[in-house]
Amino acid sequence: MEMALHNDVAGPQDAERDYIQWGAVIAGALAASAMSLILVTFGATVGLGVSSTAPTWRDASAALSLLSGIYLILQAVLSFGCGAYIAGRIRRPRVAAPAGEVETRDGVHGLAVWATAVVIGSLVAALIGAAAVNRPSGPSTNVSAAEPLLSYELDRLFRSGRRAAPNADIRADRAEAGRILLTSSGHAGVSSDDRAYLIQQVGSTTGLPANEAEKRVDTAIANAQNAINRSRRSTIILAFSLATAMLLGAVAAWAAACAGGRHRDGAPLPEWMTRSDLPAGRRMTVP
Repeated sequence: MEMALHNDVAGPQDAERDYIQWGAVIAGALAASAMSLILVTFGATVGLGVSSTAPTWRDASAALSLLSGIYLILQAVLSFGCGAYIAGRIRRPRVAAPAGEVETRDGVHGLAVWATAVVIGSLVAALIGAAAVNRPSGPSTNVSAAEPLLSYELDRLFRSGRRAAPNADIRADRAEAGRILLTSSGHAGVSSDDRAYLIQQVGSTTGLPANEAEKRVDTAIANAQNAINRSRRSTIILAFSLATAMLLGAVAAWAAACAGGRHRDGAPLPEWMTRSDLPAGRRMTVP
């Protein structure tokens, strides 16, 4: 009996050493990461994505972009709150302490869950990005940074029923044209020299007359500028949504961990967390 009491009540040095109980933190962070993955995957599946490389995404309304951002924020609050609640609920207070100190320690554990889950998510995203970058892309390296964003515009620019050289490799021409089209979003836009060069390049590659090549180039420049502006808008919404989700996630983690600590210490559970179909004395509550 004395041994059990000695193990349950630690001295001041033990309490300081165990201020952060990493077992509870890691369990909560893993739960938060798993729930976030599920919710993000579900949102992307039903079309609530804040960015995409598909040409059709650029025609999405501002309302859909805003709805996608709100969903990203809500899933972060729910995921971090769930993980932090688990950490606060399973954390074991080492010594008797004032209620304010216990709640502060529970909140700190919630923030630790939040920070750990953010690091885990960042590492997973970095690994996925590194795998995509290091993926072999074929023998040619003539790929422009504009391809993911302006691939459809480049397809239309060089589309032709008959080519001057049917077997010619136009990947280098596409890459150069893509870099020129990227300048359309600048203050000065595409320079007259670049525009004239594009007209000559399109005409020689597709075999179109000069006037038709000029119309196609002007259309491509206008479409590229519109696509870049829409992509920039989506990027701004994504950045704002991520920043808001992280900040509100930290607040939710603190509050949820404190709630888990109060329920751990005997506070009554909400009605939805109890089995209402059982008698009062047999409801599934955890002290």
